[in-house]
Amino acid sequence: MEELGSPTAEIDPDRPNIEDYLPRESIQEPNGKLHLRDLLDISPALTEAAGAIIDDSFTRCFKSNPPEPWNWNVYLFPLWCLGVVVRYGILFPVRVAILAVGWIAFFSAFLPVHFLMSGDNKFKRKIERKLVEMMCSVFVASWTGVVKYHGPRPSMRPQQVFVANHTSMIDFIILEQMTAFAVIMQKHPGWVGFIQKTILESVGCIWFNRTEAKDREIVTRKIRGHVHGADNNPLLIFPEGTCVNNHYTVMFKKGAFELGCAVCPVAIKYNKIFVDAFWNSRKQSFTMHLAQLMTSWAVVCDVWYLEPQFLRPGESPIEFAERVREIISVRAGLKMVPWDGYLKYSRPSPKHTERKQQIFAESVLRRLEEE
Repeated sequence: MEELGSPTAEIDPDRPNIEDYLPRESIQEPNGKLHLRDLLDISPALTEAAGAIIDDSFTRCFKSNPPEPWNWNVYLFPLWCLGVVVRYGILFPVRVAILAVGWIAFFSAFLPVHFLMSGDNKFKRKIERKLVEMMCSVFVASWTGVVKYHGPRPSMRPQQVFVANHTSMIDFIILEQMTAFAVIMQKHPGWVGFIQKTILESVGCIWFNRTEAKDREIVTRKIRGHVHGADNNPLLIFPEGTCVNNHYTVMFKKGAFELGCAVCPVAIKYNKIFVDAFWNSRKQSFTMHLAQLMTSWAVVCDVWYLEPQFLRPGESPIEFAERVREIISVRAGLKMVPWDGYLKYSRPSPKHTERKQQIFAESVLRRLEEE
């Protein structure tokens, strides 16, 4: 067996255990008599802390790696300059025009249907659903989207919920152009919030604010009511709760897996050959994210509609969520990491700190007992 510290050892950089990066001799238990220097030696704790700061698997889930430069010589640089002129000078204005014409056509049809047609009838909902699908198709066209769908198209049936991995808000747009899903989504300000309130509510979308505890109870009741409705649009949930960079999947929230209905996994995988579709909402507004997509060559991705899954006898909702996450991760070629995505928005729970303190205290006590 190869030594852990040898240069030929295979090291997995995504394991959160810092011991995998240390030479074996640095983590061996001390032999013989206990000395004061052994008791006061805090180098393992400092090494682990430094490793977590420098390169931890949690941060890598939400980091967009810039592409390697290819315009590094005199032959390729002119081609790169030509590409910039084409993308910004030709493609971008054409795409803006497509998006503007699409919005004008959409509002010209949607507003009369939404405000002038009385009542809440099936015909009105069908028209609104088709118009939303059309507008999402216009968005995808404005990126020159190349989307390949695999598997049967989702249908309107009660007692089912669709769950998908989450890379950007455009996940919803790409799925919505094929099927008018009712999505569970964070409330947003600005023009995105206007679209949420005036347009997407017509297809049954449900909004929440993750900073308000009351919203969770309200959303839970709405979800349970929605999945039992025969005429409601299919419900789509992104159980990660945040955007991940399409290389990893973080832990799924269990809410979608304790509804007592069929869970239909959807796997989404973007090809970074033309643009990185990951949206880092902390560093970039959604408007700038769309501008980045519209100034790229194309958005290329695959979407897989997978077999419905059901809760097995004796299986907890958390185990069910992990099983579905594994199905999605394997299909899309993503790596599973044991992190809660909400840590991106809040400080870690004190119990994690207390656990580390307890481990350190037990180590000290064990050494004292050996003396």
